[in-house]
Amino acid sequence: MPNTPIAFPFTQHTMPLTGGKSWSNLILWPYKRLAGGGTVKNNDPIVFNFPAGDTVVVEEQTTSYYEIVRRRARDLKEMDGGSARKPDSYYQQQARKEIWEKYTVIYRPVDRRDNYVKRCIGIPGDTVTIKRGVLYVNGKIVADNGTQQTTYAVSTNGTSINPKAFERLDISKSDQTMISGAQYLLPLTKGNADAMSKFTNVISVSPIYTSKGEYAPHIFPYSPFYGWNEDNYGPIWMPVKGSTVKIDTSNLCLYERIINVYEHNTLKVDGSTIYINNKPATSYTFKMNYYWMMGDNRHNSADSRYWGFVPEDHIVGKPKFIWLSLDKEAKGFKSIRWSRMFMKAR
Repeated sequence: MPNTPIAFPFTQHTMPLTGGKSWSNLILWPYKRLAGGGTVKNNDPIVFNFPAGDTVVVEEQTTSYYEIVRRRARDLKEMDGGSARKPDSYYQQQARKEIWEKYTVIYRPVDRRDNYVKRCIGIPGDTVTIKRGVLYVNGKIVADNGTQQTTYAVSTNGTSINPKAFERLDISKSDQTMISGAQYLLPLTKGNADAMSKFTNVISVSPIYTSKGEYAPHIFPYSPFYGWNEDNYGPIWMPVKGSTVKIDTSNLCLYERIINVYEHNTLKVDGSTIYINNKPATSYTFKMNYYWMMGDNRHNSADSRYWGFVPEDHIVGKPKFIWLSLDKEAKGFKSIRWSRMFMKAR
């Protein structure tokens, strides 16, 4: 149920001119930013340019181009019998070639990318960890803000839950998944979970979490070496401008997009040797600060767990209030949620 916020900018940009369907015919003016008047703090809702939105498959814009490539590479590897004789880079290259031949692929500069609104969980220097769905920053539990949701299995005595009950709890039809006549999968806040557990026909309300160590290939940094998933993640440290980290082929997956894309260096790996700007490198010094953004709906949110760090030059501002809120399941004026109009963003 979307809300449309008004964002007060931290920075101001120039507007580059873009055009064309591929890198070869792209026209760009230099991208510049002026200093803004704000700071990003832990738990602030933040408007930012989608970091993985630099390259877009026009025919499938709801999915990141990079996830489309990774997904196709996994399919190609599976079709090849999962052969260990060929490196993952081979399937990545084949997938990219196939997608560029089959679809229309375009580039977007930073300030032409989609705006996302998420909560800033980690600021530069923080360490973020998730253990069985519980979020920690610098070793301390982040308190539930009341709007945080996760997926619950709700079992009944065999009877259906009254649709009016879902309306009272503001659970849309699109979020209601019935596994059987006696069990549902629902995204719930702790408050809604407690309320639902008191229904006379409900037997149990239990959160569902992915097991620790169960590798999710769609989760950043997309490496089985880390074995992270949506509910068990990290620890991962937020890079600080001017700080230096040691890099090798095991942890490069954490920083390669920062080095190559966000901070505009050439990056190459030859065997166990990493080359940055054509020089062997065993460390890297960051040119920008980086942030970690997460949605309150922990099982239905495209956030930093899926595409990694957010560079400081992607931060747009902080939403101040909601100027329009729509019920996607209603039509006309009935779709306007008047009670949420001009509410302060939180």
